[in-house]
Amino acid sequence: MAALGAANSRQATRSRVRRIMYNDSMSRILRNILVPENELSFSFMRSPGPGGQNVNKVASAVMLRFDVHHSSLPENIRARLLIIGKNKINSHGILIIKATNHRTQESNKREAIMRFNDLLTKASVIPKKRKKTRPTKAAKERRLTQKKLLGTKKSLRSHMSKS
Repeated sequence: MAALGAANSRQATRSRVRRIMYNDSMSRILRNILVPENELSFSFMRSPGPGGQNVNKVASAVMLRFDVHHSSLPENIRARLLIIGKNKINSHGILIIKATNHRTQESNKREAIMRFNDLLTKASVIPKKRKKTRPTKAAKERRLTQKKLLGTKKSLRSHMSKS
């Protein structure tokens, strides 16, 4: 009986650790951006992916929903998120991430949060502005000489007229 109790306590400790890691990843997405847990909503459904005999019994697929327009994100990140995730955002401005790769609901939920995290990370990076450049004089000359060479090569291919 003592061995059974020790195994149960180890399992309970593991689940507590998982819960703590999971809660940390949900509330703190980036160093300076916090997304409250109440802004993320999860729904579960049957998964088309792997699952063995449980595939028709257990709802292991996860759908994460995040309302971009009514979120607490800074305006600049929200605008870039709308551009970056445009294929994942519906007409109401709700970002939908569906995770079905794993057999367990917990793993799929973790994957959905990681994908959401990746999207926010990409949206938080400020894109560099393009610096206008002009071709150098030597580059222009090279281009023109190359054009002349190609033109003469093509003119030599033409048939000579009989006079």
